[in-house]
Amino acid sequence: MAIQQLRLLQATDHGGGQSVKTRAGEVLADPGGDYEALHRQLKQRFNARPGKEYGRFSEDIGSHPFQGWLADYLDGRQDFQAFSDRVLSQWQDEIGRAEAEIDSPLVLVHESLADGEVIYLFALEMDPIFQLDSALELHPAHSISLTRLNLAARIEIHDWRGDHGSANYLTLLQGRGTGERGRCFARLVGFQREVDVGQETRTFLEAVESYASQSEPEEAQKVRNRAYEFCNEQEALGEPVPLSALSGYIDDTEPERFANHVAQEQALPPDSVLHPDRRKLRKLVRISGKGNGLSLSFSSDLVNQAVHYDRDRDALVITQVPRSLKEQLQSYLDQGE
Repeated sequence: MAIQQLRLLQATDHGGGQSVKTRAGEVLADPGGDYEALHRQLKQRFNARPGKEYGRFSEDIGSHPFQGWLADYLDGRQDFQAFSDRVLSQWQDEIGRAEAEIDSPLVLVHESLADGEVIYLFALEMDPIFQLDSALELHPAHSISLTRLNLAARIEIHDWRGDHGSANYLTLLQGRGTGERGRCFARLVGFQREVDVGQETRTFLEAVESYASQSEPEEAQKVRNRAYEFCNEQEALGEPVPLSALSGYIDDTEPERFANHVAQEQALPPDSVLHPDRRKLRKLVRISGKGNGLSLSFSSDLVNQAVHYDRDRDALVITQVPRSLKEQLQSYLDQGE
């Protein structure tokens, strides 16, 4: 990992008719050390977060000038400081129009990797803390959360500006509960959705189930497990799911078999790339449900082994009861005697 440029930016609106205050850190070229560590952890959180959206820059450049400023920076018409100054000014305008108090420091990063260049924009989450001074007096302060990340964007430069550019070069993380702050952030980068993640998730699940149904139950479950494993690995890398690579992972003896099946059943070419929601893919490996005061979840591998469903009686028989559950049941029954 090599950070070419990094800068911290902050615009603060505490409401009450006050003007939005801004401040910016120094432009850091190849900062190393703590900044590299912070960026690495933010990237890991970004890649691991499910529910990301995929798209491109809005065509309305007048309302969303971020892409124009970025192009000017990449083409050498302005330096990183001028580019980041404009981003901060736009962020100031966005939160100034918002009907909410917003105070989110931003980290703007230009990273150069072996396979291309990437621009990241992270909105830091801050945790309140107390510090002790030399006189043992408490002073309130804030620290950067390394476990929470709710707003971030990634721009794959080659996919955006290459000869055969992708339509999905801009990835947006907009976590639940971000509200007006999240809408301001999406407007700042000019995000325009191009991928229906819900539909692609359904397509993926249907393709895997259709393929798995051709095999005996034990082999079918192996297919589901490997499909889920592959998607988890791609999610950890922050990458989508290429059908051709998934096909080879599912069956390395016949690496094109799954992709050919999907091409026939789902009319998707083997070079297709999907963006399934990992949270909804758990149904490939787990069976769960709740209602009427009951909540159950178990590995699908246990069906007809430790979990047996009697269709005629609509009854579920569980053997090899987990120890903790058994102890709770015994304790409860003992109390009733």
